[in-house]
Amino acid sequence: MIHSLFVINSSGDVFMEKHWKSVISRSVCDYFFDAQRKASSNEDIPPVITTPHHYLISILRNNIFYVAVVMTEVPPLFVIEFLHRVVDTFEDYFGESGESVIKENYVVVYEILDEMLDNGFPLTTESNVLKELIKPPNILRTIANTVTGKTNVSGTLPTGQLSNIPWRRSGVKYTNNEAYFDVTEEVDAIIDKHGGTITAEIQGKIDCCVKLSGMPDLTLTFVNARIFDDVSFHPCVRLKRWESERLLSFVPPDGNFRLFSYHVSSQSVVAIPLYVRHNISFREVGGGRLDITVGPKQTMGRVVENVTLDMAMHKSVMNCNLSVTQGKHSFDPVTKVLTWEIGRIDPSKLPNIRGNLSLQSGATVPDSNPVINVQFQISQMAISGLKVNRLDIYGEKYKPFKGVKYVTKSGKFQIRT
Repeated sequence: MIHSLFVINSSGDVFMEKHWKSVISRSVCDYFFDAQRKASSNEDIPPVITTPHHYLISILRNNIFYVAVVMTEVPPLFVIEFLHRVVDTFEDYFGESGESVIKENYVVVYEILDEMLDNGFPLTTESNVLKELIKPPNILRTIANTVTGKTNVSGTLPTGQLSNIPWRRSGVKYTNNEAYFDVTEEVDAIIDKHGGTITAEIQGKIDCCVKLSGMPDLTLTFVNARIFDDVSFHPCVRLKRWESERLLSFVPPDGNFRLFSYHVSSQSVVAIPLYVRHNISFREVGGGRLDITVGPKQTMGRVVENVTLDMAMHKSVMNCNLSVTQGKHSFDPVTKVLTWEIGRIDPSKLPNIRGNLSLQSGATVPDSNPVINVQFQISQMAISGLKVNRLDIYGEKYKPFKGVKYVTKSGKFQIRT
């Protein structure tokens, strides 16, 4: 399926390549560079590029392009999902997936790619299994491998590789059995100038950290499971039970994994927990004036954190002379982007930015106001209203804990047996 993989940095340099079948020349990336020059931004590059003899399928993560080369028609989403899984594995192993980190761990990276693909076809993509095959790098192991000439690759197969549950190793034992479930939701909304919501969608995910002995079998139900419009499950989830009962039944991997991700469409009512009051005006003489105030709506006692505001100004704006009551701001005269990093909002003193905008001499007055992009975070709050109904653990070691209680914290819940 996948013949080669090229990793390209933001400067357009191919700093790593991997071939599973025949070696394909780097010149095939010229088609990708042509598409990059035609695109207005890196995000607008087509994910699938057709060439006379190949198909180039790419993703962009952390300003790095991962370009897979295939020679036959394959489902593009299948390849894209695999590439994202590769980057997720790098981040799990090394903590991040930047260019410098990949270069520092070339040997481990190639070992991981050898195990994840067999002759171009996905083989082992579960991080828990990969860590049994290839030990994560550390200083002591690196020094020992350098002295002895050994590698991080294990000499034995993972214990669960040939079982019906390949994502979980056998013989798992813990003194304290614990499982943590972290609910993260992202809201993508468009608000008009009067504060009304034009469209709003929610992308959510549930990440787990399971440290349970033996072979536990978990079931998880939600009070309002019908809010999900589209879901993507980990392979451990039994799909038929979800389709028939809206119940998550699964034997979890050992350690960290993503149980499932979901989408809540704009048809559902989404309450945006933040508002922006703005007054932006331009004059033919004297430039313009900007005044913006950001504040929280009803957030059920939660604090709005990591608030950042971006504005792409009109090309005629030369400079911004602004003052802020909270945070810091910067203006890039090349990209014409004004960035205001607010941080945590104190409801008793709302952050404000105001000042003058300088225009080019003789430039026409902008006929429309710039779009304001706002990013923020709220801890321990599920904005979709997702609520857990019940979590049960089955298995030989967990018969006394059937119907185990859990603690709900508005977006996070945990169990202890």
